[in-house]
Amino acid sequence: MPDFLRRYGRLAAVNILSNLTVPLAGLVDTAMLGHLDEIRFLAGVALAAILFEYIYWTFGFLRMGTTGTAAQALGRRDERELSLVLYRALALAVAISGVILLLQWPLRELGLAVLQGDPGVEEAARDYFDALVWGAPAALCNFALVGWFLGRAEGRAALAMTAVANLGNVAFNYLFIVELGWAARGAGLGTMLSQYLSLGAGLILLSRRRRSRWIWSEVLDRARLTEVMKLNADILIRTLCLVSSFAVFTNFGAMLGVQLLAANTILLRVLTLAAHLIDGAAFATESIAGILHGRGDRAGLRRLLRLSLWVGEGFAVAVLAVVLIAPRPLLGLLTSHGDVIDRAVELSPWLIPVLVFGALAYMLDGFFLGLTAGPTLRRAMLVSTLVVFLPAALLALRFESAWGLWAAMAAFMLARTVTLGWAARPALN
Repeated sequence: MPDFLRRYGRLAAVNILSNLTVPLAGLVDTAMLGHLDEIRFLAGVALAAILFEYIYWTFGFLRMGTTGTAAQALGRRDERELSLVLYRALALAVAISGVILLLQWPLRELGLAVLQGDPGVEEAARDYFDALVWGAPAALCNFALVGWFLGRAEGRAALAMTAVANLGNVAFNYLFIVELGWAARGAGLGTMLSQYLSLGAGLILLSRRRRSRWIWSEVLDRARLTEVMKLNADILIRTLCLVSSFAVFTNFGAMLGVQLLAANTILLRVLTLAAHLIDGAAFATESIAGILHGRGDRAGLRRLLRLSLWVGEGFAVAVLAVVLIAPRPLLGLLTSHGDVIDRAVELSPWLIPVLVFGALAYMLDGFFLGLTAGPTLRRAMLVSTLVVFLPAALLALRFESAWGLWAAMAAFMLARTVTLGWAARPALN
């Protein structure tokens, strides 16, 4: 057991460091935009970011599916299949990103037609979208590379890629937003360039690893591609539901006013920071679960799941303690608009149920992704989104209740925990 704990701890620590660079960079970007004279730039980037959540995380299976399948191949010590997993993911990433670039105009206009905002907010959203969309090839290839490195339990490589991306993002955004005054367009351009920096780092790291030779007939083998696409379809549905829930939350907030949209954006940044911290441990769970599953080690899987749930809750409590002790000074770092800070502080207690239940859901997600249990993830997310979250969110909108909107988010996290926890019962017995 001590060896197991040390292995989990090392991998989780590296993944957490890697993950934390993402929301920290986002917090810096929010602070840069939040301190501009017009709050519409922050609100516009928040709306456009929803579109990219859809566009990119719709294809999040390039990361999630790759980690589980790579880890299982590693557990079986099948080096050839381990390499083919990466090549298939990269081929899919290139093909999908080409379609995104071809359809960028209708994707932008359709998205903004659904996500309602003031004219000035929509103008800022278009500026951000038009710059960032050209990073699609790099972003999707990065999903595949990071997923493969995580599947090999090589957290340091994922850390290097993520650190390069987010340090570059902060530097570029300071130049474009603060120095050059390009506001929302500068934020999109900075993020786009940082994605290509990350891809370059990933390819350099990949070139230093010995990989099996391959031919296209193996990469495009029909039976293996059918198996991969079946898993990817389940993860795609799961991810669409997850992203849609946060999109509805943000959009309903926008419909209740720019001030609430800005306050929710700030609180979601804090939630994102906590989620990336917890997800660092969840990624370790995902990698080790895949390896143990490949070996057929059921006892190890039970130990892993119990450990993961305790770790997830520990991180949730730690984040809440920091945020709720002094919310006003912390949130004040992200914007200089006093009315927005007041609204965010008023709503901040809702972070408690969202994070307490969310931490368990994140860890269970990682466990089932490592097992490549696509149907389980799909069913749990469909119930949580369509049966629980959406009716509650519509009710909150009907009564124009910001508190009701956050209650819907808390119920969503609870539903995810209950549905996935029920499916995990055999592993806990």
